[in-house]
Parts: sequence; C-alpha cells; structure tokens
Amino acid sequence: MSATIHRDRLMDDISDVPVLAVNNLAVSYRNGNDVQRVVYDVSLRVKPGEVVAIVGESGSGKTTTAQAIIGLLAENGKLDAGVIRLNGTDIAAWSQRQLDTVRGCKISLIPQDPTGSLNPVKTIGEQVAEILQIHRYGSREAIDTRVIELLTRVGLSQPELRASQYPHELSGGMRQRVLIAIAVALRPALIIADEPTSALDVTVQRRILDLIDELRNEYGTAVLLVTHDLGVASDRANHVVVMKAGRIQEQGPTQQILTSPKSEYTRQLLADAPSLRKAKYHSRSRSRPEVDGDDVIVVDNLLQDFPLGGRRRESFRAVDGISFRVRRGSTHAIVGESGSGKTTTARSIVGFQKPTAGRILVDGTDITTLRGETLRQFRRRIQLVYQNPFGSLDPLQTVFHIIEEPLLNFDPLPREERARRVQHILDRVGLPQAVLTRKPHALSGGQRQRVAIARALILNPQVLVLDEAVSALDVTVQAQILGLLDELQRALGLTYLFISHDLAVVRQISDTVSVLHNGRQVDGGTVEEVFSRPVSSYTRELIDAIPGQLSPVHV
Repeated sequence: MSATIHRDRLMDDISDVPVLAVNNLAVSYRNGNDVQRVVYDVSLRVKPGEVVAIVGESGSGKTTTAQAIIGLLAENGKLDAGVIRLNGTDIAAWSQRQLDTVRGCKISLIPQDPTGSLNPVKTIGEQVAEILQIHRYGSREAIDTRVIELLTRVGLSQPELRASQYPHELSGGMRQRVLIAIAVALRPALIIADEPTSALDVTVQRRILDLIDELRNEYGTAVLLVTHDLGVASDRANHVVVMKAGRIQEQGPTQQILTSPKSEYTRQLLADAPSLRKAKYHSRSRSRPEVDGDDVIVVDNLLQDFPLGGRRRESFRAVDGISFRVRRGSTHAIVGESGSGKTTTARSIVGFQKPTAGRILVDGTDITTLRGETLRQFRRRIQLVYQNPFGSLDPLQTVFHIIEEPLLNFDPLPREERARRVQHILDRVGLPQAVLTRKPHALSGGQRQRVAIARALILNPQVLVLDEAVSALDVTVQAQILGLLDELQRALGLTYLFISHDLAVVRQISDTVSVLHNGRQVDGGTVEEVFSRPVSSYTRELIDAIPGQLSPVHV
C-alpha cells in the first residue's frame, strides 16, 4: 500500500469514541533523594483506526508518555497524576497484574530496538507463541498454527523456518516484523509503536510502516506512533502531538500542524527536517573552476574479499569493482542499505584494511602501497568521524584530553602549544571552553559529536570520512552539525566522504554520490543527476522510500 492511502481513506471511518484518552498525565523519575518531573499535564486522544504521532527530540518526554500509558515505566519512574482511559476504563492506577490482563490483547507495544527486545536464547516461534499462551489462545496445535499465520501475515519468507530460528539469525527488518507479529497476535484495540523504524534502512522502514498500515486497515486498530521523524509522521499520522521538555507545544490534524504550525519549536522542527525540505541540490563545489588533477580521492576498481573459513577457503566479496573520484573541497556521499559495502569502502580508504585489489589515491598517494610508520603518518591527512560519539570517545578522559590525544600521538609540541590548539579547535566547532574539564557522559549527543569532529580536525587533515556521523542525532541537532560541517568545509577547504543510508540528508549536503547495492556501484554522479535521473531501479526505490515527500510542506 502507498504511504498516502491510509490517512485520507480512514478519516471517514474513524469513530468519535476514543480507544485511548489521556488527561493531565504527569510523570517523574527519582534518582536517590532527587525527584525530577519529566512529563507535565499531557492530554491526548486516539480513535479507532487512527494514527496519532507524538513527535519531539530526545528528552521531550514522548517515550516516557508511551511507557506510562502501557504501564512499563522504569523502576524509578512514577505516575504522579492523570487519567488513562482504555476503551473507557481508567487503567492509570492498575497494578502490574491487572495490566497483564490487557497488555497484548487490548493494548500492545512495538519497541524501538528489536535486538534488545527479543530473547536471544528462545526461538522466534516460542516468543510469538508466548503471548498466545499467556492469554490462553487455545491448544498447542492451535497456537502453533497461529504462529505460522502471524509470521506469514507480517511478510516473513519461509515462516516455518523462521519459527525455528533464533533472533541473531534474522536481519533487523525481519526481527522488527517478529515484534509486529507479537503485537498484533491478539488483535489489540491499540498499538503503541515506539520509534519502530528508527534503526532501519529507508526501504525496510517503508515496508514496516506499510505493514502496520495494512494491519490497521484490516483490524481497525488504533496506533500511537512515537517518532522523531517528521517525514514519517507527515506520511502516516492523522493527528500530531508535538512535545518539548515534557510538555505539549501543540497538537492537531497533521496537515494543519505541517502547514500552519503555531509554536516556534514546531516551526524549527519542520525547518530542520531534511526529508521535508524541497530538493535544493548542492552547487558550491561545481561552481568552482574545473582543475585537472584536482581529485583528492581516486578509487579505481576497488575489490574487498573476506575469508569465510572452512576447508574450501571460500571468501565473501563485500566490495566489487567500485570506482569514483572526489574533487578537493567537495562532499562525496556513499549511500546504500546495510550490507551494501559502504562502510567497508570507507575503511579501505582510510587505510584500516588492505584491499584485495584496486587502487586508492589520496592526494596522489596510493595508500595500498603504504606500510608501518608511513601508513601511520598518512592517517594525519585523513581522519574518521564515527556514527556513535559516545562509543568512540573514551568515557574516562576529559574533553581536553580526548581532543589533545592525536597531538600526543603525532606532534611533539610543548604543553602550552597543545593547549592553545585544543582551545582553538574547540572554538571552531562551537563549544564553550567550560566543556574541556567534562567527560563524555556529561555532554549532550550533539556536543559529543562536536568533540569527535574537533578531535578529527586537531591534526589539520585534508579529508574527513564521516561514517553515519549524524544518523544517531535528533533532527534539530542533526541540522546544527550539518551546518557546522558546511561552515568548516568552506573555512578550511576540507573534503568530505559522507557515508549514509539517509538519502534526505545526502540530497541536502552532498555534491556527488555513489549508490552501492550488494557491493556494486549501481549509480553515480552529481546529486542532481542521480536524484533526478537515476539509472538503476534500486536507486529509484531508495529515493521513493524517503519519507515526507508527499507532505503538504513540499507543495
């Protein structure tokens, strides 16, 4: 089903009697003797067959609101006030035992993380069967039959095989389909979907959201969709609730919120959402004079095999004959879904692994010929910024020592000069000097990513490889980091290799792009050429799957 049918077609069928009515909800968390209110006076309604989206950044209170509704707050969470009516019955004061009687059959949850939500030592079939057993669905034979029906219904191939497999044997998209099967097993009146596709590739995301829509059409189920992606909300929701700092900023019909937002915060969210922006293709570097030999990165017929082991010494070809060039001072994006070969390509370019075959030139140096100390010194010229700054920053070091460390590894400078350089680069990335004494846990996600960028820049490299460097950030923070990268590129003449599965961001910031699929390059050229006239059906599928393209914001 297309992403446009669900919303308009169901509006006439939605009953005025809500499945869920939340009034004046307030939630707090206790840390020792400290009690902090995190949700204030939240009220919302979800009618049968309706999708209501709660949108906002991390810390806005949207997930806490959802957890409070289904009675799954953390141990230190407390419902301070409010009414939660499910089909007219107030369940706010119910015990966990009472809630167990409605969870799964009347109200279900599709959690964000399919890996952490499935038991690694139980088969898929056992985990789907569990919800049926709890609510006494029927005999063992009836439950086994229903499990296969559900796995088939959510689009899993070979459902009998999947039922016998364990979570680690399934892809992320397949695991998310299992969670949906569990959520709809007993045809609940309400499904709470908490960021159900945020960790998935764009085409898998569309298939999962289409599946939820199909099930909603079939069963008349109401959906409370928690998301930070306004593109997804614009495509999928009848009604949008915008939250910030635990409070509702505004709520109303989706089209009204998108076209006539009342709060400044909502207007900022809409302005920062890359999927809701009209296509404005980059032309900065292409307006520069073409200079022969001005390609700072040249990748020629790159091959990367990995051994599979075993007696036959078989190997897996992760990258198969990729070639592209990146002009100095420009941004080249490598895009594709998980397993496409984009991160493997990036690791080869920065010298973390030796290619099986092919040539990689960085500013005229063939890095495939470098060894030992020569290779180590080469890495001063090309630096990597990872997806997850919290995982890539030493939690025991202060920000000063994190940024200073590359200087200690490469430049025998006096302490005063190192301090001056650290302070200078901190200013460059827009952080106050006060953060120098803090450790990563004391910083926000956006601040941590700025520290990671500062660490990469301290050696004055020519090239930055950004591996999904903004994908883990909220939309507003993401926009700030993208703005910073653009400013640094203009000021320092940096060349970026931007690895991403988010085509909306790629369209916004890149000059040229290579599209990878199963290790092969299926499209390449300027962003405008690839987005306007894609050669491959795979690229067209990726572009069509970008959420928010049919939003009234684009009209």
